Amino acid sequence: MSKLIKKIQNAARQNNLWQKGSRIVLGVSGGPDSVCLLDILAELAPKYDLQIIIAHVNYGLRRKDSQKDEEFVRKLAKKYKLRIKILDLRSPKAKLSEILKLSFRKQATEKVMRDIRYAFFEKVRAKNNFDFIAVGHNLEDQVETFLMRIIRGAGIKGLSAMQYKSDKLTRPLLGTSRAEILVYLKNKKLAYRTDKTNKSGLFFRNKVRNKLIPYLEKNFNPKINKTIFEAIRSIAEDNSLIQELADQAYEEQQSLSVKKILKLHPALQRRVLLRLISEKRPGSRDIEAAHIEEIIKALKSTKGKNQIVVFKGLKMTKKGDKVIIEKLNH
Repeated sequence: MSKLIKKIQNAARQNNLWQKGSRIVLGVSGGPDSVCLLDILAELAPKYDLQIIIAHVNYGLRRKDSQKDEEFVRKLAKKYKLRIKILDLRSPKAKLSEILKLSFRKQATEKVMRDIRYAFFEKVRAKNNFDFIAVGHNLEDQVETFLMRIIRGAGIKGLSAMQYKSDKLTRPLLGTSRAEILVYLKNKKLAYRTDKTNKSGLFFRNKVRNKLIPYLEKNFNPKINKTIFEAIRSIAEDNSLIQELADQAYEEQQSLSVKKILKLHPALQRRVLLRLISEKRPGSRDIEAAHIEEIIKALKSTKGKNQIVVFKGLKMTKKGDKVIIEKLNH
């Protein structure tokens, strides 16, 4: 067993990524990360009795290259004797293709493509009654995500970046560098596809990967990736503790009282409000810090009349000492 397989096996054990008999939907693009993860899971499948389905999305944005990617992934499925599910956005049946076309505007496209990809993976998982989804994010992806969130603006929760496991999504390669992945592929003589757009400046992530990180390595810290990765781990631990305290504070509140919320530490105030919002509107990833600050400002207001804050299809009303958050009727 190679060093990398042992490393991934240890990461899986430490982060509870799978158990004996786990059923996994594996996102495979054909790039080095996903090919590496596919081969490692295939190696470990007999030991853990893993069931695997490959899932691939053909966005059709790179024309012939996109088609070659799909053909390559189909061959991989055949090689490993695995079932494969493909979403072809060029097909008239793919309703999401129009969304993609309309949203093809630099940074917005990255999010749209990600949302489409994960929605498809989840559809495959749910339809086949599988346990979770695995994707090939690596150590450098983690660092890039961290830097992107700093630039765009994020709190401690956002700066925790990606986790090995979050709900139904797992990232077994998260602590593995690109260099380790490429060495593994070379040693096993495994072919993979290269996405030429990774070198372009079209997407925000590519700019961080190809310009910002090399600049930081050259001018500030040649081991910047390792340094940031360790910092993320520390931030994630702090975030976990704060979230635990916030959940405890939320559960202790019989009713949502303005006085009780304002007595909490500011970090807990925000988490308690986010928890309330998420219960009214699950998956509220687009709730911004500015929305929470506006709500806190309204709660602190000493004006006698009721305070109302409208945001993202919701309405927060401060009525005396009560906090009420409800969906807007359209």
